[in-house]
Parts: sequence; C-alpha cells; structure tokens
Amino acid sequence: MTFLADLQKLVECQSPSEDIAACTEVIELATEIAADHLPHAAQILQEGGRPVFWWGATDPKVVLLCHLDTVWPKDSYLPLWRVDGDQIFGPGIFDMKAGFLQAMYALKEIPDAFEHVALIATTDEEIGSHASRALIERVARAADATLIFESSIDDTVKIGRKGTSMYRIEIHGRAAHAGLEPEKGINATTEISRIVLALASLENPEHGTTVVPTVMQSGTTTNTVPAHASLDIDARSYLGSELQRVDDAIRQLKAAHPEAKIEITGGINRPPLEHAATKELYESIEQVAAKNNLPPVGHVSVGGASDGNLAAAVGAKVLDGLGASGNGAHAAHEHIFASRVPNRIALVAGFIKELLNG
Repeated sequence: MTFLADLQKLVECQSPSEDIAACTEVIELATEIAADHLPHAAQILQEGGRPVFWWGATDPKVVLLCHLDTVWPKDSYLPLWRVDGDQIFGPGIFDMKAGFLQAMYALKEIPDAFEHVALIATTDEEIGSHASRALIERVARAADATLIFESSIDDTVKIGRKGTSMYRIEIHGRAAHAGLEPEKGINATTEISRIVLALASLENPEHGTTVVPTVMQSGTTTNTVPAHASLDIDARSYLGSELQRVDDAIRQLKAAHPEAKIEITGGINRPPLEHAATKELYESIEQVAAKNNLPPVGHVSVGGASDGNLAAAVGAKVLDGLGASGNGAHAAHEHIFASRVPNRIALVAGFIKELLNG
C-alpha cells in the first residue's frame, strides 16, 4: 500500500520539536511526498524561524491543520517502524504523522482542492506553538472551517479540549543556619508549601478544572534554611472563564512571611476548545458519514490541548481529532490501526467536499 510506504518514510524521519534541522528535514520530505500525489507543489514557509509545510490556497476556505514535530528525542523510540498485525508502531505515528498523511490522501479525491483548501503542517505544536500561533490565528480567522488532524480516539472526533495555563512561582526568602539560628531565616520551602495547599482549593471538578503542582525545587544544603524555592503549576479547564478565575487567584497569592518575596510568571497558554466552536461541524460530519454509508463518527472531549484551541479562540469553526485511530500518544506503545485508514480518508474527503459545496 502506497500510504504505508509514505508513512514509514515520515515516521523514520525523526523530528523532535527542539531540533530545527530535523524538523526542516521532515518538512522537506513531506513536500516530496506531496509532489508524488498532488497536482501542485507544496511550499516551505518560515514562521518565527521554523519551517512550515503549506499546500493549497493562499486564502483557504477550508484549513487542514497538522503538525509534524514529535515529543520523541532522536532514537528514544526504537525500532522506528514495527508492524504487529493491524498495529503499526513508531515515534509520532499516532501524534500525528498518520493524520497529516490521511489529510493529504483525502485531497487526492478533490479535483479543485488547490483553489479552496490549504494543508498546513507546523513544527512546534508539541512545545506550545509559539512560533506558529500567529499563522494559525490568521488563517483560521479567515476560513469557513478549520479541521485539526490530531489523533482520533476509537474513530471519534474531538469536540472539546481543555485550555491550558502554565505558571512558575518563586519564593525568595533568607538563608540562615538551620541548627544555630533558624529564626533568623525565612524558609522558602515552608512558604512554597503553603502555596501548594492553597492551589488545591482552586480546582472545580464540575468544569474539569485542575490546578496541579508539578515540579518543586528548594534548598541547598541540609543544614541551611532555604532561601529560594520554585514551583511549576499546570492548570486546565474546559471553560475559558474558569481559566481566568484561576489566573486571577494565582496572581493574588501572597507569601505568609511579610519579608518573603513572591514572583509569579506564566499565564494562559491555550484557551479551551469549547463545544460552541465545534457543534456545527460535528453535526455536518455525522451527516456526511451517513450519506456515504460510513459508521456514525461519535465524539469525545479530552484534557489535552491542540492548535484547535488557538483556532477556536479567534472565532473559527473547528473540528478536531480527524487523524488516525490508534493509541499511546507520547507513550512507548504509540501506534495506529492500519485497517482503519481507508475509511478515515473517505470520511475526510467527503467532509471537505461537503464544506466546499455548502
């Protein structure tokens, strides 16, 4: 199958986000593969110093948004390609090189796609999309639909994603001898511990709001009152209003000791992908599936964020999770199900045609 041969090339071309040379190599490979299947050449753009794959319209009506960077450092997932029955394993195969290729193959079924559709693949999604964010917002704002080819859970699409916030809190106290005169110090560990306990009260299960202390560091030696402590925080929610509530609360945190200094950095990174942004396109793809005698699609909401969050934040109509079906994103068993690829390509091709004709 040509699809699997192309996919093997993409997967074996390792592309960790932090390695610009590797990301450039995978984008160059993607343009070569596109030349074998699509009637016009793809371009390689530079956005914020990073390579971006672009095929199709300059001002697209429909945007197919992908990324070709992965979380896997080179040779940290070996072998790079392994087939076990219907399952194919490899770094980034599920998240989301197979999704990118499925989008490309769907375009083969649409003769006038180049005039109305853009297939875009960035290389910094896994590290926050800081370089590509402006591009994503620009094209999504102007398009009628933005389709995200992140991995699928059991062939469903994703109609909701939590937004994410990242913070670092630093406490600056005062060192002193822990045995001789601890009272002369300001214990940064004690101060940061109080903040950890305060964060728990900010969670709200009703809206999936989590506020998780992750990395904490403090102290220098066992007999010294710690003068400095730092805490990283991961906050998420399905509602933008919840992220804002948490943001306000974190920025109001104070040190208990009047002479301790608190420093808070970070903030809201990706706003939520809310159901209001996905409802219309989800209803449409279910109609397309029925019309083409394909199984019902179904939907899920998930805790992880994607570039769909960025598109929805500028008012775009979005549908996420249109990529490959499989399991193990970012895990040692990352894989796709090969047998499910043809139906997904057919569904996406039919969906794009419906969007262009609607």
